[in-house]
Amino acid sequence: MLRVRPRSESPRLLDDRDRAAVLALCDTDPVGNVFVASRVRALGLDPGRLGAQVWGYEQGGQLVSACYSGANLVPVEAKTAPEIAAFADRAIRQGRRCSSVVGQADTVTQLWQHLRPYWGPAREIRPVQPLMAISGPPLVEPDESVRRVRTDEIDILMPASIAMFTEEVGVSPLAGDGGAAYRARVTELVRSGRAFARIEEGRVIFKAEVGAATPQACQVQGVWVRPEYRGRGVAAPGMAAVVGHSQATIAPIVSLYVNDFNRPARAAYLRAGFSEVGRFMSVLF
Repeated sequence: MLRVRPRSESPRLLDDRDRAAVLALCDTDPVGNVFVASRVRALGLDPGRLGAQVWGYEQGGQLVSACYSGANLVPVEAKTAPEIAAFADRAIRQGRRCSSVVGQADTVTQLWQHLRPYWGPAREIRPVQPLMAISGPPLVEPDESVRRVRTDEIDILMPASIAMFTEEVGVSPLAGDGGAAYRARVTELVRSGRAFARIEEGRVIFKAEVGAATPQACQVQGVWVRPEYRGRGVAAPGMAAVVGHSQATIAPIVSLYVNDFNRPARAAYLRAGFSEVGRFMSVLF
């Protein structure tokens, strides 16, 4: 059973006074930490605004790692066993409130070893998720029909978004509140100019969104190709278009992470010019 650690070793709850230190920590790996950096840049560290807590682990008065605890549990630059165990201790004391644990594979592997006796079993574990990024021009010609989704097209986008989420996560986003929160998130992405799609005759053929962004990097999510168009070379040009739009108006580095077993997607990303820069792991509840 995990022991209660001395206060000097315990992560503390961070607040807006720690914002600069957290962002500097995230900048250690701007691609791997883009989700947390994006949230903190936009909303600060007050749990009421952020909808999450961020815990900090310090050595000698300096922040050396952190952990985002919200809908996802996301460690940030936690490299050593004492840091990881300390974050696990705090998460166990708080109780599970997240739907997933996600982050650098080595860290999440160790974190889950601590959490599993208390939070297990997981609904699904995805131990190998290549983290991929592109900072130069795409290697294939972009699909010029892929463009930003307009606000009057949200009802066209929603069925594709629901299908993507259900395929990817294994549960429907309509559960619980009937999809109100999910629709609000999709609407937010459309209104912020971070949803892209190829739409023909009122149907989405290809889509992707930028879910997190900082001045250094952004992260693509929700990539989906209409089933009858799969295997027809739609994804790579579509992703090339998303990369072009994103690099021009959002951030110079475009990233994503993908399940290792999704070979068609990985091949499409490689064709578009992405390369593997790290490895994530996700534990889903």
